[in-house]
Amino acid sequence: MNIYTTWADKDWDKFSNWLSGILKTEIVTVTFTKKDGTERVMKCTLEPSKLPVVTVTEDKKPRKESTTSMRVFDLDKNEWRSFTVKNVKHISTVIGLTGEEHDKV
Repeated sequence: MNIYTTWADKDWDKFSNWLSGILKTEIVTVTFTKKDGTERVMKCTLEPSKLPVVTVTEDKKPRKESTTSMRVFDLDKNEWRSFTVKNVKHISTVIGLTGEEHDKV
């Protein structure tokens, strides 16, 4: 039995906050089930030094924050991507490695 199927929403919120915190300082490999049922492995981060520069325009509406999905920067595709937090199957990271060092692990 998968223990995660019994988690309450508050537990998912805690997990999401915890994962977001790690992503802000590290490169994380996240394995999750996509909406179409296929599995995806993504090397991603929210570490400011690894994110592209964003140009803010006054005409653009701010992006609405989601409570069920997480928006991250995919380092292999070099683009922003999202995944549903409840669909995460596995995460891994090696704390303190650079991008090149992480690729060798």
